[in-house]
Amino acid sequence: MRFIQRVLLLVVVIVAGVFAYNYWSGNGWTLRPPTNSTGVNVETVRAAATTIEGALSEGALTTKIKSKMALDDQVKARTISVDTKGSVVTLTGTVGSGAERDRAVRLATETAGVTKVVDHVDVKKR
Repeated sequence: MRFIQRVLLLVVVIVAGVFAYNYWSGNGWTLRPPTNSTGVNVETVRAAATTIEGALSEGALTTKIKSKMALDDQVKARTISVDTKGSVVTLTGTVGSGAERDRAVRLATETAGVTKVVDHVDVKKR
C-alpha cells in the first residue's frame, strides 16, 4: 500500500512540476493566454535611443571644437570650457587677450553643426 501512495505522490509532483514549468516558460499547455509581446515598451526604447544619439552628437561637437582649439597656436584650449546643448555651444573661461577670445569664438562658430555660440570668455592679462 505504501508503494502505491508513493507512486501516486510522485505522479502528482511531476504533473505539477510540468504545469509550473510550462506556465513560467510559456511552452506547452498554460493557464494564461499566449501573447505576442516581448514585454519591452518600444516608445521608451525610441526615446532612450534619441537621448543617446543627442548626447553623442553633442559630445562630438564638443570634441571637434576642443581639438580645433588645441591645434591652434593662438588659443590656449586648457583655459576654455566648451559646453554643448543640441547645436548651441557655450564657451567659458579666461584668456589672455581679446584676439585669443575672438579666435576661440570663430573656431567654434566655423565648426560644422554649430548654430549658435554663447561667449562667456573673460579677458584677463596673465
